[in-house]
Amino acid sequence: MTASIWRDRAASFGAVAADYDAARPSYPDALFDEIERLGGRLLSGSVVLDVGAGTGIATRLLAGRGARVTAVEPSAGMAARLHAVSPGIPLVRGVGDALPCRDATADLITYAQAFHWTAPDRSIPEAIRVLRPGGALAVWRNDRDRRTAWAEAQLDRLMAGVSSLTGPSPGAERTDIGRVGGLIAGYGLRVGTAEIAWQREVPVDTALADLRSKSFIAVLSEEERESVLAAERAALLAEFPAGMLPEPFVARLTVGVTAG
Repeated sequence: MTASIWRDRAASFGAVAADYDAARPSYPDALFDEIERLGGRLLSGSVVLDVGAGTGIATRLLAGRGARVTAVEPSAGMAARLHAVSPGIPLVRGVGDALPCRDATADLITYAQAFHWTAPDRSIPEAIRVLRPGGALAVWRNDRDRRTAWAEAQLDRLMAGVSSLTGPSPGAERTDIGRVGGLIAGYGLRVGTAEIAWQREVPVDTALADLRSKSFIAVLSEEERESVLAAERAALLAEFPAGMLPEPFVARLTVGVTAG
């Protein structure tokens, strides 16, 4: 994946913000318990920057735990959706590689499904700059549990039939949550990890809206996008004729704590 394709995919979210907000999976309560445990600090009362906040799915959950959270989001379309849905949450436009924040002002910096859009050699030092002593950087993402037969079959279909996914993908190293701990530890942070298995059940239409919000679908031509989604609708309804889809996930979390 070339740098220009990666930029195109990163820029694609504004146009699909409504689908993203309505259909993307949330995060289980246990994930936030683990953030507190590994970070050594309660979320309630903590000053938090949720970077790459998107439409605010994680931001709202952090606020619901009592965090004093500010959303940081580069996309105008995503930021507009976040503000429309959650007008009471402070929001600034910016990126993790150059945080629009003063030094030593945050207790926690979070990346929910967003760290792979940064350049770690810039975003990790930026997080360290903005964190207070003893502050924490928390990075997590939902990964589909591919041990489920239908999920594996869907991945095979997409890999075979979607042009934006064919060929080698050097961008894969950015999406490998297993590498994040090593990257963070390389800057002297104390690292801990956790995995939380969870599941949701959604209508097939919601699953398709979630798929529509993926960057590799959003960058397709309208003709290819609708063809892919129509084929997926048929395949999913053949597998789940009642129209409800069980979606198993593993939320993978890495927390790095700075020296106190």
